[in-house]
Amino acid sequence: MAQDEDASLIVVMGVSGSGKTTVGQSLAQSLGVPFAEADDFHSPGNVAKMRAGIPLDDEDRAPWLDAIAKWLLEHGRQGGVITCSALKRCYRERLVSASPSVFFIHLHGSAKLIAERMAARRGHFMPVSLLQSQLDALEPLAAGEQGALIPISGTVDETTQLALAAVQQG
Repeated sequence: MAQDEDASLIVVMGVSGSGKTTVGQSLAQSLGVPFAEADDFHSPGNVAKMRAGIPLDDEDRAPWLDAIAKWLLEHGRQGGVITCSALKRCYRERLVSASPSVFFIHLHGSAKLIAERMAARRGHFMPVSLLQSQLDALEPLAAGEQGALIPISGTVDETTQLALAAVQQG
């Protein structure tokens, strides 16, 4: 990550079920910085839509992305880790416009593994039926974007260690 006057700001991204919250919490703890869960920034209407199996569109996501960007801006000096699917490059650009030093940790794995993880979790509003819509919308990190692609096939500790190494090298 480019070093400047701001502390490390990390967005743990990927489709639902990729482990963003678990890895993000572990990463924040390892770095000693605040953590935020992007699901907490969704409006009740967005949550209801997803719970009903209806994918969000760009218009639904705009205020959510703005709230996440605001959190990044507010945490620029102290650093922090926040989760966000950040599926499209334009979404990531919106976040970077608030905080240019953002580093993306893109968690990725097979659709089968992610679907299994989604099916096993309890109490989450995002149904497995929406996984394909997220995979279809996902635009991987492109040249020029600060970040790293991290496989999720290992344990949480292994994935966190890979993420930490990427942040330190980035």
